[in-house]
Amino acid sequence: MKKTILTLVALLIAAISTTALAWPKSFLNADGSTTTIPTRPTRVLSTSVTVTGTLLAIDAPLIASATDTTGSFFGQWLSVADQRSVKKLWPAGNVNLESAYLEYPDLIVVSKSGAASALNQFRELQSIAPTIIVDYSTQSWQGLAKQLGEALGNEKHVEKRVADFDQIVADAKAQLDLPDGQVNIISYHGPGVTNAVAKSQGAHAILLSALGFEIESADYSWHTGPVFHSDFVLVNYEKLTELSAETSFLLEASDEQARSLMSDVVLKNLPSVKNQQVYGLGENTFRVDLYSSREIVKNMLARFGR
Repeated sequence: MKKTILTLVALLIAAISTTALAWPKSFLNADGSTTTIPTRPTRVLSTSVTVTGTLLAIDAPLIASATDTTGSFFGQWLSVADQRSVKKLWPAGNVNLESAYLEYPDLIVVSKSGAASALNQFRELQSIAPTIIVDYSTQSWQGLAKQLGEALGNEKHVEKRVADFDQIVADAKAQLDLPDGQVNIISYHGPGVTNAVAKSQGAHAILLSALGFEIESADYSWHTGPVFHSDFVLVNYEKLTELSAETSFLLEASDEQARSLMSDVVLKNLPSVKNQQVYGLGENTFRVDLYSSREIVKNMLARFGR
């Protein structure tokens, strides 16, 4: 009995020593700079509502987060944030440094791109707590999760969470009977405003590719406006008529909402409209994280499952 206790004590000491040796650690930011994280974070603050979904997915010790432009959290994980008492901070684009300071975070997460980016306030945030920069627009949520896992020191937990989801995708792919030809992903808003078409390297396209779809990527020359995005090309409405995929998925839309594109007389000659193969990707698909990805997979199984 005494020998068993001594063995357990030795293992505990070894585990504590191994954990201690992991800190401080250097995190490579998305802008090429580095941030030193002195100890394992226990109070994480997210300045990006998009990144918040992945922080929740990997069980980060998240205490507060910026919201979307309306002051809300995303619907796909709203209940999770409520259960974990995540405090709502400022709306996207309205960083409040005093609010961040009052939360006493020991790690702040900033996104490199997007409306919720607080990149311009990086130096000020860094004076409050160690601050890291990530870029969700150029990778899957799984890739982002692994980066965040390194910063949090819970790499093994993240690996398990990612592996479980990847298996869900693989199982779903084996059950899908997909339509012929390519698919595109459109953020459709109609005439008179800017619309958007997904690039093949964006998170939405990565997920659909993993399910077996062949993506029609946006033509980069169509881009309009001063802001470039890594996941979508912003296009004038008329450019949508040049899409050629046999199937279209509409971002942040249900099948009922997708009918608005199907009834658009300007777009009546799109192959996907002629095929009557225009579908909503889901109402909670503005950003891709574990929660919205699960919804997308579920919708695909319901629509194309054998």
